[in-house]
Parts: sequence; structure tokens; C-alpha cells
Amino acid sequence: MDFLRLAMDANWIAPEGPCTAAFEKELSAYLHDKPVVALNAGTAALHLAMRLLEVDKDDIVVCQSLTFAATVFPVCYQKATPVFVDSEPETWNIDPYHLQKCLEYYCRRGKKPKAVIGVHVFGMPLRLTDVLEVCNRYEVPFLEDAAEAQGSVYRGRQAGSFGTMAVLSFNGNKMMTTSAGGALVLPDERLRQRACFLASQAKDQLPYYCHSEVGYNYRMSNLCAAIGLAQLEALEERVQLRRRNFDYYQKMLGAIPGIAFQPERPESRSNRWLTVLRIHPGSGATPETLHAALAGAGIASRYAWNPMHLQPVFKGAGYWGARVAESIFSEGLCLPSGSGLTEEELARIVGVITAHLG
Repeated sequence: MDFLRLAMDANWIAPEGPCTAAFEKELSAYLHDKPVVALNAGTAALHLAMRLLEVDKDDIVVCQSLTFAATVFPVCYQKATPVFVDSEPETWNIDPYHLQKCLEYYCRRGKKPKAVIGVHVFGMPLRLTDVLEVCNRYEVPFLEDAAEAQGSVYRGRQAGSFGTMAVLSFNGNKMMTTSAGGALVLPDERLRQRACFLASQAKDQLPYYCHSEVGYNYRMSNLCAAIGLAQLEALEERVQLRRRNFDYYQKMLGAIPGIAFQPERPESRSNRWLTVLRIHPGSGATPETLHAALAGAGIASRYAWNPMHLQPVFKGAGYWGARVAESIFSEGLCLPSGSGLTEEELARIVGVITAHLG
């Protein structure tokens, strides 16, 4: 169905409208009937989650270090304190062991964190069973950042359907896009209504404009939601195309000494949003030299996420773990991974890489 034309013909562009409601309904069905609020960014969804979890000044929020800064900035919007946990080597996501140590440390000091934020980095599902067990043991809500993981699956369930709350992103570089946009996945209708209220400038239910608390202009427009409806229909096809890309790279490059890829555990299916090549020291190449070689051939690549505990803006923040996230950053390069890559383009990319690795 041409959802965009439908929205245009109805002359309902913005704000929210019938397509927004329909998009939320379809997303909810996709996420095992979890209530959903469509928003104008994944960052907005994270910020609303902070509000709904009552994160406030000087509260502690535990965050996965290997992620994009947008995972952490909403913690700062609430003037709370982010502390960071390292990755584990299997999935490159938050390490349950170091998470347990972190929660134990703060709980013993009477500063139980308000939330834990875990990320399915590069689309790979984190070890949800283990992480949720730790969070439940300490009675700390788990916020599932599934911004990179639309279409990923853990134990038969869609990523984004596990946490106390979950966040999706529909930015232009994601598995599905609304040009800009995101969604907040919630445990019940009461919190969904609360999120809608805050996301719509917190207008009190009165016949005139009255505001008893601070709200935000965070709702998704009807036009963007129309794009989202069409994108959702194509999501599984795009997952298969991304996985095809990964399989090709792994087949052609995986046997080269010093080269590795992000592992996939048996209970998980990654959408392979990004294929990340890991170049171990001593292989004769580095991410920097390979990035330059690809750029010289007109091929875009980018470095893996620079861990948050290394960022200047978070200097001095608490950190639990070893150097797994740091090594992924220092050894990782994200290869072209778009759903539209042709076999000829993939072969050309691999040719440049193999020539460089010699």
C-alpha cells in the first residue's frame, strides 16, 4: 500500500494522525503486543524513558560503554550520573559479570541505580537472560536500547520486547527509517498514556492551554509514520539482505589470519545492521590503514564505537570491566553494509580489503 500517498491525499501531514496510530498498532503487534509510542527520534524515546523511570539529579544510571553517545546523553538531560560497564567478548555487549559487580557496589553504598541501559550493539542481541537475571536480583529496571536491532531475535522474540522499557530508532541509517524517528516500547497502557502526555507538551485535560509540568514536542508526524508503515513491511527482507552481506564478508575474509567478526550465539539472530571487521594487532594492517585504502577506492567505512568511558565529556565517570570495549574500538572497522549492495559491489569491497591485507 502507498501509505505516503494516503497521508498526502488526506492532507494530514503533522502532527500525529491516523498513520501514526496505525504505525504504533503495527509496531505493537510486531513486538508481541507491547504498547508503543511513536516519537520523532530514538533519543527522544530514551529521554522519555528517563522521565518515566523518575531518573533525577544525581541518580545513577548504569550504561553499556560500547555504544553511540545518544544512549547516554538523555541520562545527562536529567542531570543524573552515568556509570559504565565493559562488553563481554561473545556478543560485544554489556558484560553480566561486571554489571553484577557494579550494581553490588552501589547498592551496598545505598545508591541503588535507577536503571541499567543495555544495547544490542551493531544489531547483535545482548545476553538478555543473564542481564535480566542480574537486574531482577537487584530490582533495577532494565532499559533495552534496540536502536540498532530492528529485526534481531533472541530466543524467538523480537529485540525491543524484553526490557522494562525499550527504545527503537528509525534514523536514516537504521534497518528501517521514517527519515527521522523512534519509538518507546512500554510495559502497560498506563505508562503509554503517560508517555503520550509528556511527548505532546504535557497539556492538561482542560478546555484551554494549561501545563502543570514540563513536556516535550516529541511525537512522530503522520507523514513520517506513513513511511514507517511501508518500511515495516519490508523489514524482514532487509534483515536477510544484511545477513547476506555479512555471510559474504565472512566467507571471503574469515579465513585470513588476524581477521575476526562479531560472533553470534545459538539463541540469537542478529539483523547484522553493520558488519564489523576486527583486525588483530600483528596482522600487518590496522583499521586506520584499511580505512584509508577503502577511502582511496571511493568506498566508505567507519570506525567502531569509541567507548563512552573514553569520551572527554564523561571523563572521571565510574567504569567496571577490563578492556574488551577498548579493544573492539581499536581493532574494529565497520564495512559497507547497506541492504542495497550488489554482488559486484561486495566483490569490489572484498578485493580492496584482500589486496590491502596482502
